[in-house]
Amino acid sequence: MSQHASQAGALWGGRFEGGPADSVAALSRSVHFDWRLAKYDIAGTKAHIRALQQAGYLNLLEMEKLDRDLSELWNRIEQGSFLPKETDEDVHSALERGLIEITGKELGGKVRAGRSRNDQIATLIRTYLLDEAKHLEFLVGQLISVLSDRAEEHLGVAMPGRTHFQHAQPVLLSHSLLAHAWPLQRDLERLDDWRKRAMLSPYGAGALAGNTLGLDPNLVAQELGLAAPTPNSIDATASRDVAAEFGFIATMMGINLSRFAEEIIVWATAEFGYIKLADAYSTGSSIMPQKKNPDVAELARGKAGRLIGDLTGLLATLKGLPLAYNRDLQEDKEPIFDMIDTLFVLLPAFTGMVQTMTFNTERMEELAPAGFSLATDVAEWLVKQKVAFRDAHEITGELVSYCEQHGLELHQVPDGDMAAISPHLTPEVREVLTVQGSIRARAGAGGTALPRVLEQLSALRRLVAPRLGQAG
Repeated sequence: MSQHASQAGALWGGRFEGGPADSVAALSRSVHFDWRLAKYDIAGTKAHIRALQQAGYLNLLEMEKLDRDLSELWNRIEQGSFLPKETDEDVHSALERGLIEITGKELGGKVRAGRSRNDQIATLIRTYLLDEAKHLEFLVGQLISVLSDRAEEHLGVAMPGRTHFQHAQPVLLSHSLLAHAWPLQRDLERLDDWRKRAMLSPYGAGALAGNTLGLDPNLVAQELGLAAPTPNSIDATASRDVAAEFGFIATMMGINLSRFAEEIIVWATAEFGYIKLADAYSTGSSIMPQKKNPDVAELARGKAGRLIGDLTGLLATLKGLPLAYNRDLQEDKEPIFDMIDTLFVLLPAFTGMVQTMTFNTERMEELAPAGFSLATDVAEWLVKQKVAFRDAHEITGELVSYCEQHGLELHQVPDGDMAAISPHLTPEVREVLTVQGSIRARAGAGGTALPRVLEQLSALRRLVAPRLGQAG
Protein backbone atom coordinates (compact mmCIF):
# COMPACT_ATOMS: atom_id res chain seq x y z
CA MET A 1 0.00 0.00 0.00
CA SER A 2 1.36 3.42 -0.94
CA GLN A 3 1.82 6.12 1.67
CA HIS A 4 -0.77 8.89 1.61
CA ALA A 5 0.58 12.36 1.21
CA SER A 6 -1.17 13.48 4.37
CA GLN A 7 0.70 10.85 6.30
CA ALA A 8 3.96 12.33 5.09
CA GLY A 9 3.40 15.72 6.74
CA ALA A 10 1.17 17.39 4.15
CA LEU A 11 -2.40 18.59 4.61
CA TRP A 12 -3.65 16.78 1.54
CA GLY A 13 -3.80 13.16 0.37
CA GLY A 14 -6.21 10.38 -0.50
CA ARG A 15 -6.53 11.44 -4.11
CA PHE A 16 -2.82 10.73 -4.58
CA GLU A 17 -1.21 7.32 -4.60
CA GLY A 18 1.93 8.64 -2.93
CA GLY A 19 3.73 11.69 -1.76
CA PRO A 20 5.48 14.19 -3.99
CA ALA A 21 8.90 13.65 -5.49
CA ASP A 22 11.72 14.78 -3.25
CA SER A 23 12.53 17.69 -5.57
CA VAL A 24 8.90 18.84 -5.54
CA ALA A 25 8.74 18.56 -1.76
CA ALA A 26 11.89 20.68 -1.47
CA LEU A 27 10.48 23.27 -3.88
CA SER A 28 7.15 23.38 -2.06
CA ARG A 29 8.56 23.64 1.44
CA SER A 30 8.06 27.04 3.09
CA VAL A 31 8.26 26.16 6.78
CA HIS A 32 11.84 27.48 6.98
CA PHE A 33 10.55 31.02 6.44
CA ASP A 34 6.86 30.99 7.37
CA TRP A 35 7.56 29.46 10.79
CA ARG A 36 7.61 33.02 12.18
CA LEU A 37 3.83 33.00 11.66
CA ALA A 38 3.35 30.17 14.18
CA LYS A 39 1.95 32.42 16.90
CA TYR A 40 -0.56 33.89 14.47
CA ASP A 41 -1.54 30.49 13.12
CA ILE A 42 -2.24 29.25 16.65
CA ALA A 43 -4.30 32.36 17.40
CA GLY A 44 -6.27 31.75 14.20
CA THR A 45 -6.87 28.13 15.15
CA LYS A 46 -8.07 29.17 18.62
CA ALA A 47 -10.59 31.49 16.96
CA HIS A 48 -11.57 28.79 14.46
CA ILE A 49 -12.36 26.16 17.10
CA ARG A 50 -14.67 28.65 18.81
CA ALA A 51 -16.54 29.00 15.54
CA LEU A 52 -16.65 25.18 15.22
CA GLN A 53 -18.06 24.88 18.72
CA GLN A 54 -20.64 27.58 18.13
CA ALA A 55 -21.78 25.82 14.96
CA GLY A 56 -22.08 22.47 16.76
CA TYR A 57 -19.08 20.60 15.32
CA LEU A 58 -17.27 20.57 18.65
CA ASN A 59 -18.79 20.30 22.09
CA LEU A 60 -17.70 22.68 24.82
CA LEU A 61 -15.33 20.18 26.45
CA GLU A 62 -13.65 19.40 23.13
CA MET A 63 -13.22 23.09 22.39
CA GLU A 64 -11.76 23.78 25.83
CA LYS A 65 -9.32 20.86 25.53
CA LEU A 66 -8.20 22.00 22.09
CA ASP A 67 -7.72 25.52 23.42
CA ARG A 68 -5.55 24.23 26.27
CA ASP A 69 -3.57 21.99 23.94
CA LEU A 70 -2.98 24.87 21.53
CA SER A 71 -1.62 26.90 24.45
CA GLU A 72 0.59 23.98 25.39
CA LEU A 73 1.82 23.75 21.80
CA TRP A 74 2.81 27.42 21.88
CA ASN A 75 4.62 26.88 25.19
CA ARG A 76 6.62 24.06 23.61
CA ILE A 77 7.50 26.29 20.66
CA GLU A 78 8.67 29.05 22.96
CA GLN A 79 10.75 26.59 24.96
CA GLY A 80 12.23 25.11 21.81
CA SER A 81 10.94 21.60 22.47
CA PHE A 82 8.71 21.64 19.39
CA LEU A 83 10.24 22.59 16.07
CA PRO A 84 9.32 22.01 12.44
CA LYS A 85 10.65 18.89 10.72
CA GLU A 86 12.02 18.36 7.24
CA THR A 87 8.80 16.56 6.37
CA ASP A 88 6.64 19.56 7.32
CA GLU A 89 5.59 21.46 4.23
CA ASP A 90 4.67 24.71 5.93
CA VAL A 91 3.78 26.29 9.25
CA HIS A 92 0.21 25.01 9.02
CA SER A 93 1.16 21.35 8.57
CA ALA A 94 3.83 21.57 11.26
CA LEU A 95 1.38 22.98 13.79
CA GLU A 96 -1.32 20.47 12.92
CA ARG A 97 1.23 17.71 13.54
CA GLY A 98 2.17 19.32 16.85
CA LEU A 99 -1.44 19.65 17.96
CA ILE A 100 -2.20 16.03 17.07
CA GLU A 101 0.84 14.90 19.05
CA ILE A 102 -0.67 16.56 22.12
CA THR A 103 -4.41 16.08 21.68
CA GLY A 104 -4.63 12.88 19.58
CA LYS A 105 -5.68 12.16 16.00
CA GLU A 106 -9.43 11.92 16.59
CA LEU A 107 -9.92 15.31 18.23
CA GLY A 108 -7.01 17.01 16.45
CA GLY A 109 -8.36 15.83 13.12
CA LYS A 110 -11.55 17.84 13.58
CA VAL A 111 -9.81 21.19 13.55
CA ARG A 112 -9.28 21.35 9.80
CA ALA A 113 -13.01 21.36 9.06
CA GLY A 114 -14.38 24.56 7.51
CA ARG A 115 -11.11 26.20 6.59
CA SER A 116 -8.32 26.02 4.03
CA ARG A 117 -4.71 27.01 4.06
CA ASN A 118 -5.80 29.61 1.52
CA ASP A 119 -7.95 31.60 3.94
CA GLN A 120 -5.60 30.80 6.83
CA ILE A 121 -2.51 32.33 5.28
CA ALA A 122 -4.41 35.29 3.86
CA THR A 123 -5.48 36.08 7.42
CA LEU A 124 -2.19 35.31 9.14
CA ILE A 125 -0.16 37.68 6.96
CA ARG A 126 -2.56 40.45 8.01
CA THR A 127 -2.42 39.76 11.75
CA TYR A 128 1.35 39.41 11.55
CA LEU A 129 1.81 42.70 9.68
CA LEU A 130 -0.57 44.53 12.01
CA ASP A 131 1.59 43.46 14.94
CA GLU A 132 4.88 44.34 13.27
CA ALA A 133 3.48 47.69 12.15
CA LYS A 134 3.16 48.72 15.81
CA HIS A 135 6.86 48.18 16.41
CA LEU A 136 7.71 49.89 13.15
CA GLU A 137 5.65 52.92 14.20
CA PHE A 138 7.54 53.05 17.46
CA LEU A 139 10.94 53.00 15.76
CA VAL A 140 9.99 55.66 13.21
CA GLY A 141 8.44 57.72 15.99
CA GLN A 142 11.73 57.57 17.88
CA LEU A 143 13.59 58.95 14.87
CA ILE A 144 11.08 61.77 14.41
CA SER A 145 11.41 62.59 18.11
CA VAL A 146 15.22 62.70 17.85
CA LEU A 147 15.03 64.93 14.76
CA SER A 148 12.72 67.24 16.71
CA ASP A 149 15.15 67.29 19.65
CA ARG A 150 18.12 68.12 17.40
CA ALA A 151 16.09 70.87 15.72
CA GLU A 152 15.18 72.35 19.08
CA GLU A 153 18.84 72.28 20.18
CA HIS A 154 19.83 74.46 17.21
CA LEU A 155 17.06 77.02 16.96
CA GLY A 156 18.26 80.13 15.16
CA VAL A 157 21.29 78.50 13.48
CA ALA A 158 21.44 79.35 9.77
CA MET A 159 22.77 77.15 6.95
CA PRO A 160 22.77 77.18 3.17
CA GLY A 161 19.54 75.96 1.63
CA ARG A 162 19.99 74.23 -1.72
CA THR A 163 18.14 73.49 -4.92
CA HIS A 164 19.84 71.46 -7.66
CA PHE A 165 22.49 71.02 -4.96
CA GLN A 166 23.49 74.65 -5.50
CA HIS A 167 23.31 77.43 -2.90
CA ALA A 168 19.79 78.84 -3.11
CA GLN A 169 18.58 80.64 0.02
CA PRO A 170 19.61 80.58 3.67
CA VAL A 171 17.43 78.48 5.93
CA LEU A 172 17.46 77.48 9.56
CA LEU A 173 19.19 74.22 10.38
CA SER A 174 16.09 73.35 12.42
CA HIS A 175 13.92 73.86 9.35
CA SER A 176 16.16 71.56 7.31
CA LEU A 177 16.15 68.81 9.95
CA LEU A 178 12.37 68.92 10.23
CA ALA A 179 12.15 68.62 6.45
CA HIS A 180 13.37 65.05 7.00
CA ALA A 181 10.90 64.44 9.83
CA TRP A 182 7.74 65.28 7.89
CA PRO A 183 8.12 62.55 5.23
CA LEU A 184 8.51 60.00 8.03
CA GLN A 185 5.38 61.36 9.69
CA ARG A 186 3.53 60.85 6.40
CA ASP A 187 4.80 57.26 6.36
CA LEU A 188 3.15 56.79 9.74
CA GLU A 189 -0.06 58.28 8.39
CA ARG A 190 0.13 55.83 5.47
CA LEU A 191 0.30 53.00 8.00
CA ASP A 192 -2.83 54.36 9.67
CA ASP A 193 -4.67 54.33 6.36
CA TRP A 194 -3.32 50.90 5.42
CA ARG A 195 -4.54 49.50 8.73
CA LYS A 196 -8.18 50.14 7.70
CA ARG A 197 -7.81 47.62 4.87
CA ALA A 198 -5.58 45.21 6.76
CA MET A 199 -8.19 44.86 9.53
CA LEU A 200 -10.48 42.64 7.42
CA SER A 201 -10.42 38.87 8.00
CA PRO A 202 -10.34 36.34 5.11
CA TYR A 203 -11.17 33.51 7.55
CA GLY A 204 -14.32 31.80 6.32
CA ALA A 205 -13.46 32.21 2.64
CA GLY A 206 -12.28 28.59 2.55
CA ALA A 207 -10.32 27.63 -0.54
CA LEU A 208 -12.12 30.32 -2.57
CA ALA A 209 -15.92 29.93 -2.42
CA GLY A 210 -16.68 30.09 1.30
CA ASN A 211 -17.65 27.17 3.52
CA THR A 212 -20.83 25.14 3.90
CA LEU A 213 -20.59 24.46 7.60
CA GLY A 214 -22.24 27.66 8.78
CA LEU A 215 -19.18 28.92 10.68
CA ASP A 216 -19.45 32.52 11.82
CA PRO A 217 -16.68 34.59 10.20
CA ASN A 218 -17.60 37.58 12.35
CA LEU A 219 -16.81 35.56 15.46
CA VAL A 220 -13.40 34.60 14.08
CA ALA A 221 -12.65 38.19 13.06
CA GLN A 222 -13.62 39.43 16.52
CA GLU A 223 -11.47 36.81 18.24
CA LEU A 224 -8.49 37.91 16.14
CA GLY A 225 -9.04 41.59 16.85
CA LEU A 226 -10.07 42.31 13.27
CA ALA A 227 -12.91 44.56 12.20
CA ALA A 228 -15.00 42.32 9.93
CA PRO A 229 -14.81 39.51 7.36
CA THR A 230 -13.74 40.30 3.82
CA PRO A 231 -16.76 40.84 1.54
CA ASN A 232 -15.69 38.47 -1.30
CA SER A 233 -14.25 35.02 -0.69
CA ILE A 234 -12.43 34.81 -4.03
CA ASP A 235 -10.78 38.17 -3.54
CA ALA A 236 -9.96 37.28 0.06
CA THR A 237 -7.83 34.28 -0.90
CA ALA A 238 -6.42 35.53 -4.19
CA SER A 239 -5.27 39.05 -3.32
CA ARG A 240 -2.17 40.26 -1.54
CA ASP A 241 -2.54 43.99 -2.14
CA VAL A 242 -2.50 44.46 1.64
CA ALA A 243 1.02 43.01 1.72
CA ALA A 244 2.08 45.03 -1.33
CA GLU A 245 0.72 48.23 0.20
CA PHE A 246 2.63 47.57 3.40
CA GLY A 247 5.69 46.89 1.27
CA PHE A 248 5.32 50.24 -0.46
CA ILE A 249 5.13 52.04 2.89
CA ALA A 250 8.19 50.19 4.16
CA THR A 251 10.04 51.05 0.95
CA MET A 252 9.13 54.73 1.24
CA MET A 253 10.52 54.68 4.78
CA GLY A 254 13.77 53.32 3.41
CA ILE A 255 13.82 55.91 0.63
CA ASN A 256 13.22 58.73 3.11
CA LEU A 257 16.09 57.48 5.25
CA SER A 258 18.27 57.21 2.17
CA ARG A 259 17.62 60.84 1.18
CA PHE A 260 18.72 62.03 4.60
CA ALA A 261 21.66 59.62 4.54
CA GLU A 262 22.87 61.17 1.30
CA GLU A 263 22.97 64.59 2.96
CA ILE A 264 24.73 63.24 6.05
CA ILE A 265 27.42 61.64 3.88
CA VAL A 266 28.03 64.93 2.10
CA TRP A 267 27.83 67.00 5.30
CA ALA A 268 30.53 64.83 6.89
CA THR A 269 33.10 65.51 4.16
CA ALA A 270 36.02 67.85 4.73
CA GLU A 271 34.70 70.05 1.93
CA PHE A 272 31.39 70.65 3.71
CA GLY A 273 32.41 70.14 7.32
CA TYR A 274 28.84 70.56 8.60
CA ILE A 275 28.85 67.60 10.96
CA LYS A 276 31.08 65.22 12.86
CA LEU A 277 29.83 61.69 13.35
CA ALA A 278 30.22 59.97 16.72
CA ASP A 279 32.81 57.20 16.88
CA ALA A 280 30.16 54.67 17.89
CA TYR A 281 28.30 55.28 14.62
CA SER A 282 31.30 55.38 12.28
CA THR A 283 33.99 53.01 11.12
CA GLY A 284 37.63 53.39 10.17
CA SER A 285 39.65 52.42 7.13
CA SER A 286 41.70 49.24 6.95
CA ILE A 287 44.56 51.15 5.32
CA MET A 288 44.04 54.89 5.98
CA PRO A 289 44.32 55.58 9.72
CA GLN A 290 42.85 59.08 9.50
CA LYS A 291 39.53 57.98 8.02
CA LYS A 292 36.15 58.09 9.71
CA ASN A 293 33.57 56.58 7.42
CA PRO A 294 29.78 57.27 7.49
CA ASP A 295 28.93 53.59 7.27
CA VAL A 296 25.49 53.83 8.88
CA ALA A 297 24.38 56.40 6.33
CA GLU A 298 25.91 54.42 3.47
CA LEU A 299 24.21 51.24 4.63
CA ALA A 300 20.93 53.14 4.81
CA ARG A 301 21.33 54.01 1.13
CA GLY A 302 22.12 50.39 0.34
CA LYS A 303 19.22 49.02 2.37
CA ALA A 304 16.85 51.35 0.52
CA GLY A 305 17.90 49.63 -2.70
CA ARG A 306 17.22 46.28 -1.06
CA LEU A 307 13.72 47.40 -0.01
CA ILE A 308 12.98 48.58 -3.54
CA GLY A 309 14.06 45.17 -4.81
CA ASP A 310 11.80 43.36 -2.34
CA LEU A 311 8.81 45.46 -3.36
CA THR A 312 9.53 45.08 -7.07
CA GLY A 313 9.80 41.31 -6.72
CA LEU A 314 6.51 41.12 -4.84
CA LEU A 315 4.68 43.24 -7.41
CA ALA A 316 6.11 41.14 -10.25
CA THR A 317 4.80 38.00 -8.52
CA LEU A 318 1.30 39.44 -8.16
CA LYS A 319 0.90 41.02 -11.58
CA GLY A 320 -0.16 38.03 -13.69
CA LEU A 321 -2.14 35.77 -11.37
CA PRO A 322 -5.61 34.59 -12.45
CA LEU A 323 -8.28 34.05 -9.82
CA ALA A 324 -8.26 32.56 -7.32
CA TYR A 325 -5.45 31.21 -5.17
CA ASN A 326 -2.19 30.28 -6.93
CA ARG A 327 0.87 28.78 -5.34
CA ASP A 328 2.86 31.77 -6.59
CA LEU A 329 1.44 33.56 -3.55
CA GLN A 330 3.80 31.59 -1.36
CA GLU A 331 6.39 34.10 -2.61
CA ASP A 332 4.61 37.03 -0.95
CA LYS A 333 6.09 36.39 2.48
CA GLU A 334 9.87 36.43 2.14
CA PRO A 335 10.04 39.93 0.61
CA ILE A 336 7.80 41.31 3.35
CA PHE A 337 9.73 39.50 6.09
CA ASP A 338 12.98 40.86 4.68
CA MET A 339 11.60 44.41 4.61
CA ILE A 340 10.58 44.20 8.25
CA ASP A 341 13.88 42.67 9.34
CA THR A 342 15.80 45.31 7.39
CA LEU A 343 13.96 48.27 8.91
CA PHE A 344 14.09 46.82 12.41
CA VAL A 345 17.90 46.71 12.18
CA LEU A 346 18.35 49.95 10.24
CA LEU A 347 16.12 52.36 12.15
CA PRO A 348 17.77 52.09 15.62
CA ALA A 349 21.23 52.54 14.11
CA PHE A 350 20.12 55.49 12.00
CA THR A 351 18.41 57.13 14.97
CA GLY A 352 21.53 56.69 17.08
CA MET A 353 23.65 58.30 14.36
CA VAL A 354 21.37 61.35 14.18
CA GLN A 355 21.17 61.61 17.95
CA THR A 356 24.96 61.63 18.44
CA MET A 357 26.31 63.60 15.49
CA THR A 358 27.78 67.04 16.22
CA PHE A 359 26.89 70.07 14.10
CA ASN A 360 29.56 72.59 13.11
CA THR A 361 27.23 75.58 13.37
CA GLU A 362 29.99 78.12 12.74
CA ARG A 363 30.76 76.52 9.40
CA MET A 364 27.10 76.41 8.42
CA GLU A 365 26.51 80.05 9.27
CA GLU A 366 29.70 81.08 7.49
CA LEU A 367 28.45 79.47 4.27
CA ALA A 368 24.81 80.50 4.61
CA PRO A 369 25.17 83.69 2.52
CA ALA A 370 27.63 82.20 0.01
CA GLY A 371 26.73 81.69 -3.60
CA PHE A 372 24.64 84.88 -3.70
CA SER A 373 21.93 83.13 -1.71
CA LEU A 374 20.35 86.49 -0.81
CA ALA A 375 19.65 87.38 -4.45
CA THR A 376 16.00 86.35 -4.21
CA ASP A 377 15.63 88.68 -1.24
CA VAL A 378 16.92 91.55 -3.39
CA ALA A 379 14.43 90.74 -6.15
CA GLU A 380 11.56 90.56 -3.70
CA TRP A 381 12.66 93.82 -2.05
CA LEU A 382 12.50 95.47 -5.46
CA VAL A 383 8.98 94.10 -5.94
CA LYS A 384 8.02 95.74 -2.66
CA GLN A 385 9.33 99.00 -4.21
CA LYS A 386 6.73 98.51 -7.00
CA VAL A 387 9.21 97.17 -9.54
CA ALA A 388 7.68 94.49 -11.80
CA PHE A 389 9.08 91.09 -10.90
CA ARG A 390 10.32 90.51 -14.46
CA ASP A 391 12.41 93.68 -14.19
CA ALA A 392 13.39 92.92 -10.59
CA HIS A 393 14.67 89.52 -11.71
CA GLU A 394 16.78 91.11 -14.46
CA ILE A 395 18.19 93.81 -12.17
CA THR A 396 19.16 91.25 -9.54
CA GLY A 397 20.77 89.05 -12.18
CA GLU A 398 22.88 92.01 -13.32
CA LEU A 399 23.88 92.65 -9.70
CA VAL A 400 24.99 89.04 -9.29
CA SER A 401 26.95 89.22 -12.56
CA TYR A 402 28.70 92.38 -11.33
CA CYS A 403 29.64 90.59 -8.10
CA GLU A 404 31.04 87.60 -9.98
CA GLN A 405 33.15 89.87 -12.19
CA HIS A 406 34.58 91.80 -9.25
CA GLY A 407 34.88 89.00 -6.69
CA LEU A 408 32.36 90.53 -4.31
CA GLU A 409 29.42 89.30 -2.25
CA LEU A 410 26.12 91.15 -2.62
CA HIS A 411 26.53 93.18 0.56
CA GLN A 412 30.01 94.33 -0.50
CA VAL A 413 28.88 96.26 -3.59
CA PRO A 414 29.29 100.04 -3.07
CA ASP A 415 26.15 102.19 -3.13
CA GLY A 416 27.28 104.03 -6.24
CA ASP A 417 27.88 100.81 -8.17
CA MET A 418 24.46 99.53 -7.14
CA ALA A 419 22.85 102.73 -8.40
CA ALA A 420 24.75 102.40 -11.67
CA ILE A 421 23.23 98.95 -12.19
CA SER A 422 19.75 100.31 -11.44
CA PRO A 423 18.42 103.45 -9.76
CA HIS A 424 15.98 101.16 -7.95
CA LEU A 425 18.90 99.68 -5.96
CA THR A 426 18.97 102.31 -3.25
CA PRO A 427 21.04 101.92 -0.02
CA GLU A 428 17.89 100.69 1.75
CA VAL A 429 18.30 97.37 -0.06
CA ARG A 430 20.96 96.49 2.51
CA GLU A 431 18.13 95.74 4.96
CA VAL A 432 17.66 92.39 3.25
CA LEU A 433 21.34 91.64 2.64
CA THR A 434 21.74 89.73 5.92
CA VAL A 435 21.12 86.06 6.53
CA GLN A 436 18.98 86.56 9.62
CA GLY A 437 16.98 89.27 7.88
CA SER A 438 16.28 86.90 5.00
CA ILE A 439 15.23 84.12 7.35
CA ARG A 440 12.97 86.37 9.43
CA ALA A 441 11.25 87.57 6.28
CA ARG A 442 10.21 84.05 5.30
CA ALA A 443 7.39 83.92 7.80
CA GLY A 444 4.67 82.60 5.51
CA ALA A 445 3.05 79.20 6.04
CA GLY A 446 5.70 76.50 6.18
CA GLY A 447 8.53 79.04 5.94
CA THR A 448 11.95 78.95 7.58
CA ALA A 449 11.31 81.86 9.97
CA LEU A 450 11.69 80.86 13.61
CA PRO A 451 7.98 81.21 14.55
CA ARG A 452 7.05 78.79 11.74
CA VAL A 453 9.75 76.35 12.83
CA LEU A 454 8.43 76.42 16.39
CA GLU A 455 4.96 75.65 15.05
CA GLN A 456 6.37 72.67 13.17
CA LEU A 457 8.08 71.38 16.29
CA SER A 458 4.90 71.61 18.30
CA ALA A 459 2.85 69.87 15.61
CA LEU A 460 5.34 67.03 15.14
CA ARG A 461 5.66 66.36 18.86
CA ARG A 462 1.88 66.22 19.17
CA LEU A 463 1.56 63.83 16.24
CA VAL A 464 4.36 61.48 17.22
CA ALA A 465 3.58 61.21 20.94
CA PRO A 466 0.97 58.41 20.54
CA ARG A 467 3.44 56.37 18.45
CA LEU A 468 6.00 56.41 21.22
CA GLY A 469 3.44 54.79 23.46
CA GLN A 470 3.51 51.70 21.22
CA ALA A 471 5.33 48.71 22.56
CA GLY A 472 8.86 48.92 21.37
